[in-house]
Order: sequence, then C-alpha cells, then structure tokens
Amino acid sequence: MADFQKLVVKNIHKETKDTVAVTFDVPESLHEEFQYKQGQHLNIKKEINGEDIRRSYSLCSSPIENKWQVAIKKINGGVFSTYANEKLKAGDVLEVSAPDGKFFVEVDVTKPKNYIVFAAGSGITPILSIIKTHLFLEPEATVQLFYLNRKVKSIIFKDEIEGLKNKYLGRFEVFYFLTKENRGIPLLHGRFTSEKLQNLTKKVIDVPSVDECFLCGPEEMIFLIRDELVAAGLAKEKVHFELFNAGNTEEDKKHIAEVLEHQADHTEVTIIDGDNEFHFEMDVADHDNILDAALANDADLPFACKGGVCCTCRAKVIEGKVEMKLNYGLEPYEVEAGYVLTCQAVPVTDKVVVDFDA
Repeated sequence: MADFQKLVVKNIHKETKDTVAVTFDVPESLHEEFQYKQGQHLNIKKEINGEDIRRSYSLCSSPIENKWQVAIKKINGGVFSTYANEKLKAGDVLEVSAPDGKFFVEVDVTKPKNYIVFAAGSGITPILSIIKTHLFLEPEATVQLFYLNRKVKSIIFKDEIEGLKNKYLGRFEVFYFLTKENRGIPLLHGRFTSEKLQNLTKKVIDVPSVDECFLCGPEEMIFLIRDELVAAGLAKEKVHFELFNAGNTEEDKKHIAEVLEHQADHTEVTIIDGDNEFHFEMDVADHDNILDAALANDADLPFACKGGVCCTCRAKVIEGKVEMKLNYGLEPYEVEAGYVLTCQAVPVTDKVVVDFDA
C-alpha cells in the first residue's frame, strides 16, 4: 500500500493564469524514499470540504535538480485543482506518497540518442522532466519537442523551455503549435492532424534516427500521433505515452459498455492487504468496480487517478474473474499474470479475491 507522508509546500507560483507550480520541501530523512525517475508522478491527498480527495500529478522537476515540483492546471469542476490554484499557499501541508510510474526509459550514456516528445497543455509536466534529465545526463542526446497549446500566454513553463533551448543549442529544438493564435506558419497553426504529422515525419523528424518517443496529452491526440509515427516507420515499442482524459473516445465507451454487460449481479469480494483480509458484498446496482465498492465499505486502499492510468490501485486477482473497463497503465505481461487496476475491475463471477500486496 502507498504510504502518504506529510510534506510542506515550499513554494508555489503562477505559471499561467490557470496553472500553478508547487514545490515540496522533502526532508532529508525522506530523500531515499522519494527518489524518482524522470517522468514519474506523485499521488497527493487532501481533505477538502470533508471529502478525501486524491489526485496524481507528474513531476515536472528532474532528479538532477534535487527538487520535487508538480504543475497543477485548474480544470472546470476540479475540486483539488481549484483548491491548489485558489487557496494553496507556501507553508501548507499536503499528504504525498513516494514517486511512482513507468513513463520513462533508463538514461544511457553509451551512445548518442535522439528523442522526440509531444505534449499538449499540462501534458508538458512529465515531458519537461524527461527533457531536462536526458539532455543533462546524456551529453550527445538530442531532443525535438512538439508542444500544443491554445495561445502563447497559455504555454506552461515557456521561460524554462526557452532557457533549455539556449543552454542546449543544436541539441534541443522546440516547435510550438497554437490553436487560438495564428503566427503565420500553417504547419504550426491548429491541432495535430494526420496531414500535419505526415508533413512532420517527412520534413522535420528523421524517423529512422529516433531512439525513443514520449507522448503526453488527451487520448485521441496521443493515439493519432502514435499511429502516424508507426505508419512512418517508427517501431511501436519505441513509443511511450501517458494519457489524461482517458475513456472519452467512442471506442472506449463501447468497450466499457460491453464489459458492464458481463458484470455479475452479486459478488462476494475479499481484499487481501498484507496480513489483513477485508470482506464485503457487491451488488451490480451499487458499484461497477471493486475499488469504489471497497471504499464504500470503509476499506483503506491506495488509489489516485481512478482513470486506469496511474496504477496506484494495482492488485492481483487470486480467485474469480474480472474484466477491466480501461487499462492504460498495466503492461500485457502484468495482465497475463493476473494483475488488474481495481478502479477499472468489474467482477464477472460471484466470488472474487484480490491481493494488493502480491
């Protein structure tokens, strides 16, 4: 289970009118526990208006900086993002669990590597961590950033990105794509499209030389870019992505509906968590996933995004069968071994046992 530590907010400042960068003061005694890889995230917990709110935010800082910083963009109806942008201040305390996530590749100093990275809006946060780390630790690495925003003023970390471009001249290229401003360059105006991506792979990106590609943004954009890059010759295993707003595509909605059709009317659920076992009954009319049903029965379990992305609620099915509505976090070999994301796990048998420590 993820252990939360109480961390003081060291600094908070506005990056854009709707985004704040929050830096945590991690005491020396927690440095080992809070070591992280570029591209990983923090799970943050806060009670707001009597409700236990948990959210997952990518670290935009790099391990080389000895800093723990996340960017939080305010979204309509977002309880925690609104709190962070409007009320959070330096000196406040938040509960934070150790960094986690698999959105990275190991640093490799043995050869020159060429990275391409795509981001939209706040998707720049893990991407920025990845960029800083590889450029600093791999002296011959090159990076091309393709960054989509509405306007110039909405570009998160623009000053830092420009500073990196100046620091790593010839190794770091930046291409800003804007949807609400036209800067006179057709290629850089508007969202990514198949035609635009094909233009990029022919004129800007040297696909055969690409070693790794990182994508972070809305699901539809990510899969469009991935498919176009693969069609242009990039090996699929070189494409790494992290999503937000998962589950919004028509294909996702269709899959979710099909899974829910298989849900058992009544299931006896057993949760194994260390030396403890927790039992409850789950009815189709009340909840459609094991995590929500367990939380409703007062279980204390790890979770964050509840969107099938962060893997905080990962557990292994020991008995029975479940189907997942969405899965953007587990690798195929993990699914084959019986692991599921409990926030997406729909019971299809009348008894299910899951182990959070397996």
